[in-house]
Amino acid sequence: MPADLAVIGLGPYGLPLAQAAVAAGIPTIGYRTGPEAGSLSAAEQRRMLAQGFRTTTNPAELGRVRTAVICAPTPRGADGGLDLGQVETAARTLAARLRPRTTVILESPVPPGTTEGPLLRLLESGSGLRAGRDFHLAHSPSRVDPGNRDFTPANTPKVIGGLTPACTESAAAFYGRITDKVVRARGPREAETVQLLETNFRHVNIALVNEMAALCHDLGIDLWDVLRCAETKPFGFHAFRPGPGVGGHAVPQDLTAHAGRTLRMAELAQEVNSRMPRYVVQRAAALLNEHGKSARGARVLLLGVTYKADLADQQGSPAHEIAVRLMELGASVSYHDPHVPSWNVLDRPVPRADSLYEAAAEADLTILLQQHRTYDLQGLSVKAQLLLDTRGATPTGAAHRL
Repeated sequence: MPADLAVIGLGPYGLPLAQAAVAAGIPTIGYRTGPEAGSLSAAEQRRMLAQGFRTTTNPAELGRVRTAVICAPTPRGADGGLDLGQVETAARTLAARLRPRTTVILESPVPPGTTEGPLLRLLESGSGLRAGRDFHLAHSPSRVDPGNRDFTPANTPKVIGGLTPACTESAAAFYGRITDKVVRARGPREAETVQLLETNFRHVNIALVNEMAALCHDLGIDLWDVLRCAETKPFGFHAFRPGPGVGGHAVPQDLTAHAGRTLRMAELAQEVNSRMPRYVVQRAAALLNEHGKSARGARVLLLGVTYKADLADQQGSPAHEIAVRLMELGASVSYHDPHVPSWNVLDRPVPRADSLYEAAAEADLTILLQQHRTYDLQGLSVKAQLLLDTRGATPTGAAHRL
């Protein structure tokens, strides 16, 4: 059966879209843009294949679909901005096979103006077709939350901004087959800026609560009790939790390289959040010192080295920097993570604990970095000699909380 949809880029944005499309009965092919790490389990990917999903390395197949969605990753570049290299490569590959009446949608996180600027130019120059006349072009910001069982593509509203009203409606018709609700933006730039706002909203609020964590520790105040009380307010407050750092694929955007502008709040948030791994190590060293131990030679067990609970994805995880800083202090670092069978830091393998309780009992300090569902935190707090909880996940009084 010929495919209706081509998902170009099978990383954190493309695989969930392909999964939702296949589940909705849309014949779908996937085309890789480079080495990509998706967030779907092996079982989920096998289920997709059983439902008819297939991957291809033949770019000619991109010219046989009605809808092509570019989901290439846009990691942070050397200048701090988003690297659009894979998006541009995907656009060139698609343009050479683009047929009239195809709907092209960009889901990758990009600076405002990318869809009707560089992407449009690459598609038109490579195909000889005119966007808005010969083919439809739109942007729809990805709203993927890996591992979230409550909000899926089916019940998460999809924002769409087309180059023309007809482009918007064509994209809306496609997404209407996948999701319950479609929200029409005024145009591509507005749709692109939705993701800019949503991503930086998260980072700014995490930075605020991270600063509050350090302040409350210095003042002897229980931040977690403050949060428990504050989140009872039914208006004007949304609870965020502190942590050892911010990971994942949603990079806070610096627009300097693209628009000559900065978001000062986003810059400050990035500064605060990037300091958290260092702060965790400082707290760890101080805790060891309070119990008559030095960081040098201390056995430190890190629990959960992925960027998010119950996933195997390590993209941007603060665990790496924390391990490096502990090693620089002379600590002997090991780890446990049910989703990560092996882990290298500084090009060296980090010893993996086979028995969690035994490893926690033997370690001078155990640091909970990620709250995986399989962890029995009550039992862990009993077994560990010292436990630093960076997630506020352990029972009150059972551990030293961030």
